[in-house]
Amino acid sequence: MSEDIVIIGAGHAAGQLLVTLKQKEFSGKITLIGEEAYYPYKRPPLSKTYLADELTLDRLLVKPPSFYEDIQTSVLLNTKVSFVNRSNKVVQTKDGKHITYDKLIFATGARPRKINLPGSNLKGIFYLRNIDHVKRIKSKLSPDSVITIVGAGYIGLEVAAVAAKIGAEVTVVEAKDRVMNRVVSKEISNFYENEHKKHGVKIILSSKIDAFLGDKNVTSVKLSDGKTIKTNIVIIGIGAIPNTEIAAQTDLGIDDGIIVNSRCLTEDPHIYAIGDCTSHPNALLGKSIRLESVHNAVEQAKIAAENICGIDNHYKSIPWFWSDQYDIKLQIAGLSYKYDETVIRGKIESRSFSCIYIKDQFIIAIDSINNPGDFIQGKLLIENKTKIDRDTLSNPKIMLKDM
Repeated sequence: MSEDIVIIGAGHAAGQLLVTLKQKEFSGKITLIGEEAYYPYKRPPLSKTYLADELTLDRLLVKPPSFYEDIQTSVLLNTKVSFVNRSNKVVQTKDGKHITYDKLIFATGARPRKINLPGSNLKGIFYLRNIDHVKRIKSKLSPDSVITIVGAGYIGLEVAAVAAKIGAEVTVVEAKDRVMNRVVSKEISNFYENEHKKHGVKIILSSKIDAFLGDKNVTSVKLSDGKTIKTNIVIIGIGAIPNTEIAAQTDLGIDDGIIVNSRCLTEDPHIYAIGDCTSHPNALLGKSIRLESVHNAVEQAKIAAENICGIDNHYKSIPWFWSDQYDIKLQIAGLSYKYDETVIRGKIESRSFSCIYIKDQFIIAIDSINNPGDFIQGKLLIENKTKIDRDTLSNPKIMLKDM
């Protein structure tokens, strides 16, 4: 395979794409364009071990810099793309470079959803999406910090856990009535709320931010009910927005993400898209969705690379996610959208249990807390579209693998 390819974006998906291209013995010219100053790196540790200084920068990298020389890849870091000309197959960068391609891959990822309120530009207010974000947070984080976290999703709660462990005073403010509202059941939400409270984290639910107060630096957060929270660090985690602007300029289809098929191919037969920036077909739900997931990014990268190399393969894996908070590992398989009922396996108080989601009598998802066996076996049950009665599922003495 000797075609020239250009990859826009240098995140985890781009790194995996290059790894798979090397495995498939791709021999064409490759140009990787990234806006950050870093080679492709893994994002999950940013809010966990990297923030906690338990992981060094070099260990974040998907591959060391020497890898890119081995596969004859021209790496353009600190570089932004300004325009893509589909007719002439040319990528133009903001510094004036024009790079031709036979195949183009959008791996542009997503960016933090910003909050636009009075005082939101004060110093001491942070977002967490990339290495530089974490470096800035770490420079301010200490046992004396008084932190307000806006948003009780994965990122917010993972940061809360790291901050609480070093002795900082932490308050989490969430607009919904429970933590991780969009992704887990009430049972799992309640479990995590209680665990955080055990570690001294204050959680305020069903509450919105009205303003950030202070002169140059944030000193307090004003809630919509008029109450204020004293703080010297604010970390905002209210979701992400896919980076689709360059793709949209080329008139590629956009629907919350760049629209791709099961081969990760856009409507243009010469352009692929992978990772957090894509809207792709999901067999479980029977519709297209966008996932912010490392597993999705990695698997789509593999599929795109194989198809670029002439191997006809389709993305059909079961989505899965994980979160590390304190000594608790949450592993999720499947998608629990619009479930009919849940079944708890094991005792919640044991801190090792699972929550299984059922729709139309089929197992559609599983959340496992410190229970990797259930996670692995549950994933297979979802993939095989298994029907199992509630009494059998709820009996932890019966292994899921035997079902």
